[in-house]
Amino acid sequence: MHLPSFLWLWKIAAWSMGLSILAYLLLAVTGVWMWLVRNDHNVSNFWQVNRTGVRWAAPRLPCGTLREWRSLHYIIGISMVSLVLLLLAIGIVGTLGHFGSLGHSPHLAAGLTVVVLVLVSAVSATQISPSRPWARRLHVSVNIILCLGFAWVSLTGWSVVQKYLP
Repeated sequence: MHLPSFLWLWKIAAWSMGLSILAYLLLAVTGVWMWLVRNDHNVSNFWQVNRTGVRWAAPRLPCGTLREWRSLHYIIGISMVSLVLLLLAIGIVGTLGHFGSLGHSPHLAAGLTVVVLVLVSAVSATQISPSRPWARRLHVSVNIILCLGFAWVSLTGWSVVQKYLP
């Protein structure tokens, strides 16, 4: 397939990847925050000063209910899933358009791994409840592994990008 320059496609992919990593980081922050809220930690007195200087105090949350944090977490998570699926589509279209076939680098395996991890994380998130404690453990574990997946797909993606640049 002979198509015009794919530079515009790679720009969308670069923005999508950057936003996916940003979403991942925001999900980590909101996830930790939800854990703090759920476990009744107090974050408004983040630091406590005593005679010996500044020391860590029990965290206290200044605002937000667990429901609000969960809603924000879900919105960011849905955005990340959408961005990762967009990246999958761009990768397939761009690679087929440029090379005519898939599987020219380890980036395909890295990308598919990240897509699977993101989907497992999203599905496990919908299963989290007090009656299914395994779902939260699975969700958190998959997201820790996803950090490695994002690093792998970023490193392999950099080498792929070098093939497309003139």
